Amino acid sequence: MVEVLIDAASKGNPGPSGGGIVIKGNGYFEEFSFPLGEMGNHEAEFFVFVKALEICLEKGFRSAYFRTDSKIVADSVEKQYVKNAEFKRYLEKASELIEEFDLFFIKWVPERQNRQADRLAKAAIHKNSVRSKNRALKKMDCNERNFGQKNGPYHL
Repeated sequence: MVEVLIDAASKGNPGPSGGGIVIKGNGYFEEFSFPLGEMGNHEAEFFVFVKALEICLEKGFRSAYFRTDSKIVADSVEKQYVKNAEFKRYLEKASELIEEFDLFFIKWVPERQNRQADRLAKAAIHKNSVRSKNRALKKMDCNERNFGQKNGPYHL
């Protein structure tokens, strides 16, 4: 069984957001830190949760113990219900992915027990601003040359 720590951070709500994932266990250790673009904090938390599920399955892990400091994510998964319709698509996708696991647990933990993932999520916010600036420069350059390229939001 692998242990998966997840967290998201937003600078503003909504604002530039980042995600952090730590997967460890069975001699395996890997960290992920990625920018999410403009999102509210709760949406970012759900996005990171789904992404972590996808990564685990891609790597062949079928038994996982998730830890998050997001009560809304932990409670929504446990109850299979979310009030906010905006998050429903994330919960539905997560539920589909969880079905592919042989064993799955999720637990809410205090922030102090989730510092590794928190550090990665906060670092990713800064990657966001660098990538946003680079995209803006690229978009300007493309428009000046009339390439007609679309530079939409950053997706994983």
